[in-house]
Amino acid sequence: MANMPAAENLSGNFGSYTTTTGILLLVLGAAGIFLPGLVSLGTVFFIAGLLITGGIIWSVHTYKHNAGNVMDWIKPALLLIIGSLILFYPQSGVAAVGLLLAVYLFLDAFGSFALAQLIHPLSGWGWMVFNGIVSLLLALLFLIGWPATSMWLVGLYISISLLFDGGALVAIGMAMRKSGKL
Repeated sequence: MANMPAAENLSGNFGSYTTTTGILLLVLGAAGIFLPGLVSLGTVFFIAGLLITGGIIWSVHTYKHNAGNVMDWIKPALLLIIGSLILFYPQSGVAAVGLLLAVYLFLDAFGSFALAQLIHPLSGWGWMVFNGIVSLLLALLFLIGWPATSMWLVGLYISISLLFDGGALVAIGMAMRKSGKL
């Protein structure tokens, strides 16, 4: 058990709030599974808000420090335009996020296959292959119906992720309570 000291140090990162946070994420993830379109829209509105806020901050910076240089206005203008387009056309924004998730899942699948091949004779390589197959199937699921399925797939993907995060935190919190660490 050479990793026990590291595990003991890590346990300080979890507190009594871990189980509560996990339960809240479980509830949020479960609700999102039943309302995936709402989660998808919430996600793209959040992204649009970040882009617009970034555009405003860059615009203020450019105005204060180099307002006369046209090239310095390109970045804030792009942030504002893209954020506004996503805000005014949220379904297109969800479709774009769906396409990006498909690309990510493809890259994740091929990375998992490469890692499985690298560690092949060692125990656990099969789990990497399984992870790669699941990522590949999810990517194909995103692309087969794209863009029409993006509205529910993006929200479902995010909701399932929240559900698993919540489950993991509840399990960690309960284990910490059981061991007397909390």
